[in-house]
Amino acid sequence: MAASQSITTISFFRYQSLPDRWWGFKQMGLAGEALAQVEGLRFHKMLGSGAGNGFSIWPNFGVYGLLGVWENEGAAARFFQKHALFAEFRERCAGWWTVYMEAAKAHGEWEGEMPFPITTDYDPARPVAVITRATIYPHHLWRFWRFVPPVSRSVEDKEGLLFSVGIGELPLVQQATFSLWQNSELMTAYAYRSKYHKEVVRRTRELGWYKEELFCRFHPYRTEGDWEEGRTPASAYVY
Repeated sequence: MAASQSITTISFFRYQSLPDRWWGFKQMGLAGEALAQVEGLRFHKMLGSGAGNGFSIWPNFGVYGLLGVWENEGAAARFFQKHALFAEFRERCAGWWTVYMEAAKAHGEWEGEMPFPITTDYDPARPVAVITRATIYPHHLWRFWRFVPPVSRSVEDKEGLLFSVGIGELPLVQQATFSLWQNSELMTAYAYRSKYHKEVVRRTRELGWYKEELFCRFHPYRTEGDWEEGRTPASAYVY
């Protein structure tokens, strides 16, 4: 990877105490001002998560995410190592982890733009991370959320799945997912063979549920943090 090329990172933070959960919740609205001033950060989003296994209409007030697209890895490293905001995230949380990724395949838009420049060739044998994001038309909300529980159950304990969570900027309306897999074959086996997932894809195309949507595959190449017992969900596959 060229030192000057763009990369994407996503970090997750798990909070336990009520004061820390409240602080994490407030950052959904407050952190944007500080992030907008970070040198080399081209695109950023604070993200809430869903309850249960992460795919739920109900929020999880204990887990939040930070998505960033950087001019280069050096800019990301400076933020993670030296910025006061990220230091406070780490101090307040009970567990955290970050994965560094290169975008390999993408289509769609996020708030009118494609934020993830393609920087590497797609290799089906490598570990793969997937981000999906959509803005749902209000009149289709009940149809969309009716399918979430069976799709959520269908992804649990799937072969090759290292981590998955439902995330979003705005409850109910602006929804995203992040998943990390051992390789593309196992990821596509789920995506195209799960009857519930296939049904959502079919109805999305036929009924036009989304005002805007985006899909991107990444190759993760580095991970750091302590999510559980000193490891990250990707520690065995990404170093």
